[in-house]
This record gives sequence, C-alpha cells and structure tokens, in this order.
Amino acid sequence: MKTILVPTEQTSAMESALNCALLLAEKFGGRVEGFALRPAVAEMVAMDPDAGMTMVAVKENDADMVRQAEELFRAFMERRNVPQQSGEAAPSPATAASAVTRAWNADAPSGHDFVGSYGRVFDIIVLARPGEEWQSPSMVTLESALFESGRPVLIAPPASPRSLATNIMIAWNRSTEQARATAFAMPLLKRAERVTILTVEGATVAGPSGEELARSLAAHGIAAATMTLPSSKANAGETILRKAAELGCDLIVKGAYTQSRLRQMIFGGTTRHILTNANLPVLMAH
Repeated sequence: MKTILVPTEQTSAMESALNCALLLAEKFGGRVEGFALRPAVAEMVAMDPDAGMTMVAVKENDADMVRQAEELFRAFMERRNVPQQSGEAAPSPATAASAVTRAWNADAPSGHDFVGSYGRVFDIIVLARPGEEWQSPSMVTLESALFESGRPVLIAPPASPRSLATNIMIAWNRSTEQARATAFAMPLLKRAERVTILTVEGATVAGPSGEELARSLAAHGIAAATMTLPSSKANAGETILRKAAELGCDLIVKGAYTQSRLRQMIFGGTTRHILTNANLPVLMAH
C-alpha cells in the first residue's frame, strides 16, 4: 500500500482522514497524493436561463475551494515534516522502504466521479466517514470510490486515531465482498500484532467459516483468533463495533454492501450502521 489517494476538502473530518493516510504511508514508505474534492461546476450553476454572472461566481467559488483544499493538505503535511515528492522518478531502493512523500494533483477536475476513476491507479483511497444522510455529497464520494475504482477504501473516523492496523478485526460474514476486502487487507494483516476473525450468527451468507479463513491466513504466517457471537436484537453492525471497542481494535476490515444499497437505505444494514457510527478506521471493499 504505497500509493494512497486522499480526496481533500475543507471539512472538520479532513484532519482525521489525512492522519489515517499518513499512518498508512508510514507503514509502507508510501506516497500520499491529494486533490481538491468539490462538486462539478455544472451542479453549482443556478437554474436560471440568464446565468452569465452566476457562472462567473460559480467558477470563482470553485477556484476558492481548490485553493482552500490545497492549503489544508500542504499545511498538514508540513506540520508532519512530509516532503514533497520531487519529479516523476521513482525513489531509490535504499529509501523506498522508509521514505514517506506527498504530492498534489492540481489538474483534478471537479465532480465526485473523479474519485472512482482516478482511484483505479492507487493502492487505496482514504476518505472521511460520511454522515447519516445517504444522499449527501460525502456518501456519493464514498460510493464512487467503492463501486468505480476497484480498490479498497479506508474510512477515517471523526477523531484522528493514534494507531492503525496493529489490532485488526475481520468482520467475517462469508461473502464475496468480505473475501475481497480481506484480500486487499493482507499487507496490513501480515504486519498486525493481533488479528481477530469475528462472525455474527444470523448475519452471514453461505460460505467458508471463520475457522476456515483462519487456516488460510495461517498459510501466510498470520495467526488469527476466531470468535462467533450469537444473533441478538442489535444490528450486526452494532455488535461488530461494540466487540471491536472491547478488544481495543484500531481497524475493522469489512466487505461493503453484501445486501443491496437500496435495501440498506430502506431497512438499514451492517454496512450502513458501520458507515455512520464507526469511531475507528474501517477498510472496506465491494
């Protein structure tokens, strides 16, 4: 996980997202690249046939958002003494393992769809945790990353974590989505001090058990404990978050949207609960 993309915007949650990206980069000697995330210019234009002056104002507002995002990104990285990547040349083998660098994409277009398309050439995308409103811009950004990039997404909690991926919980529900998220997390699982595979009864699909996953991870040198919790009146997402807190986990690995998005919007679901309530980093993939 050496190439890390952080869509950047002027929000209170951005500090945590940048902190998570940096914690990740420090594990692998990675490069953190930011760009200004903002609505497409067309989305901001007033519904007015006579919109000449409005378009000028919109473009000025767009330029202002770009400037604020870049200043936020640069200020954070400078406080942490993260150097700007110089040129396009790859770092030498002697420094590649430990050097953390930053880069800024000044040519990124407006619009949330860019996250999904540009994210395809990165190892992981880091985003702030979205709010509860499922039609919010933050949720649109997250879904673009999950469904269009083909890459894992690390969702940062509201408050900056002190550690990342030293004590990992795999929220194993036996699904294809969870298998994919676990595969993406392998570089982190290999470096973790503790790995727990948690299965919540009644919140699974047909597939291999947690014990079978543990045997597979053992072949990679990963010692994982297994745990199964009985079903209860609580949402499975609530059960997962409660147990993660009890175990002191600093990362949950979770497949996203085993149920359809529409069903989760109407009836709720594990993904929805974790997205709106997690107070620790969550690595998701679909």
